[in-house]
Amino acid sequence: MKTRIFRLLAVAALTAGCTVASAAEEPMKVGFVYVGPVGDHGWSYEHDRARKELEKALPGQVKTTFVENVAEGADAERVITQLAKSGNKLIFTTSFGFMNPTLKVAKKFPNVVFEHATGYKRTKNVGTYIQRAYEGRYVAGVAAGLLTKSNTIGYIASFPIPEVYRDIDATFLGAKSVNPNVKIKIVWVNSWYDPGKETDAANTLIDQGVDVLMQHTDSPAPMMVAEKRGIRAVGQASDVSHYGPKSHIFSIVDNWEPHYLKTVQAVKDGSWKPQDYWGGFAEDVVKLGSINDNLPQNVKDAINATYTKIKTGEFKPFTGPLKDNTGKEVVAAGHSLTDAELAQINWFVEGIDATVAK
Repeated sequence: MKTRIFRLLAVAALTAGCTVASAAEEPMKVGFVYVGPVGDHGWSYEHDRARKELEKALPGQVKTTFVENVAEGADAERVITQLAKSGNKLIFTTSFGFMNPTLKVAKKFPNVVFEHATGYKRTKNVGTYIQRAYEGRYVAGVAAGLLTKSNTIGYIASFPIPEVYRDIDATFLGAKSVNPNVKIKIVWVNSWYDPGKETDAANTLIDQGVDVLMQHTDSPAPMMVAEKRGIRAVGQASDVSHYGPKSHIFSIVDNWEPHYLKTVQAVKDGSWKPQDYWGGFAEDVVKLGSINDNLPQNVKDAINATYTKIKTGEFKPFTGPLKDNTGKEVVAAGHSLTDAELAQINWFVEGIDATVAK
């Protein structure tokens, strides 16, 4: 009888041990929320590419889920809530308009870690992260200032928020640094991803004399228009050189993999803390993709030299003295804007003929 009891206890212990081991080996669930389709060949495409690379880097350790085409607002809150209820221990919400929905859900799920891209509000379980796209924009501006023959460059803008103002300013500052006569025209489309609106905006700008085109939207449509109409353009978020073999200058490529890998590891080992992470050239979170071989040598040299100066920290695009387009000093002489100050830019730099939204 005793022998039988001991055997039963041994089996029970072994079973419990297997259960514990199985639980320990269970992959951590990580959720991603995208504002556009994963096939946008831009913003959401690069976040999803990084998600896939995360799974490759940590085989069997993570299990990822994504939801695409999520509208900013109530729909986002519903999707984020469902991901939290589904057992995801870490959720990346990847658009500015997901900020308040993320905060609402995070309050209900204090044991889940949330990371919100491009936002500025943090709590005990919500961190923020953003790429220094303005570094790439400044380089793009330098190239545009050298390439334009009409002295008019164009910018397709999404929404009037700090990251967009910041990137428009950086583009113009870069262009102005090599071409004092350059002007910039802006068309707002009030969308992150709408190929139709982006196409119309590109054509409108070209009709107004623009011969170098920038975009703060997520489809390759502007590059395709540039190729069709014989002007130059810079790609957004992902390498879109194949959409404009002749027109493409380079693409400002987002590389989220380093941050996603580091964040997952921090959550797994319990060292994660909410922070405001900014990654740029120095961290390889922002890259220049496919600099076109058909560019004049002086333009290639300027692109590479400016990139190197920014990457090494020798030069910071938002260094004073700088005035806004009303004549007010916004950056004092010798001062470089801090990350907190960069996150609050709501002005156009001197020389931009446009009005800030009220």
